[in-house]
Amino acid sequence: MDGGGALERLGRLGLVAVVRGRSWEDAVEVSEALAEGGVAAIEVAYTTPGAGRAIRELARRRGDGILLGAGTLTSPGQAEEAAESGASFLVSPGFDPGLVSAMLRTGRAALPGVLTPGEVMGALRLGVGALKLFPAGAVGPGYLRALLGPFPGVRFVPTGGVSERNAGEWFGAGAFAVGAGGALAPPRLRDGRHREEVVGLARRFAAAVERAREGARR
Repeated sequence: MDGGGALERLGRLGLVAVVRGRSWEDAVEVSEALAEGGVAAIEVAYTTPGAGRAIRELARRRGDGILLGAGTLTSPGQAEEAAESGASFLVSPGFDPGLVSAMLRTGRAALPGVLTPGEVMGALRLGVGALKLFPAGAVGPGYLRALLGPFPGVRFVPTGGVSERNAGEWFGAGAFAVGAGGALAPPRLRDGRHREEVVGLARRFAAAVERAREGARR
């Protein structure tokens, strides 16, 4: 999927799960449970051992049934591997011009991490279509609202500290979509019962995001 198409789909879904597996197999199984619960955008973090393999396996199993991305990218090589493995969007934890340029060269959607107005300006100059606000929990929805003052129309995806309970506040502040890590995706599934708990949490989280988006549109 081209970068623009991936961003449009992310905007329609509104929620991306950030999966940091203890192994690539764990990441795949957690992602499968999340997808079963209705979370259709999955970002496999490169802190996961064998992250590229996890992306390839999810692409094989799910194909276009999910929007598949790669996160916590810190080098051009990781960006290239993730794109070749089947990721449709690429995410970094911070703003590095060289890395962002490498992400864009893959033709995939690039969402560099930003926090300050200066980082936002630098990322926009490179031509990115959306920005990851990270760590969002450290600054809160009011900070996002303030950023949108000088940067109206910029598509921000707050990540870090987003939960089922506060998703509405982020959309009310103007979020394009939200990313959820530990509040949604565990590092592994302990057993069958835990898997069902994760499926249930995914359903509740996805429903909460949809309600929040509807409320923000009113």
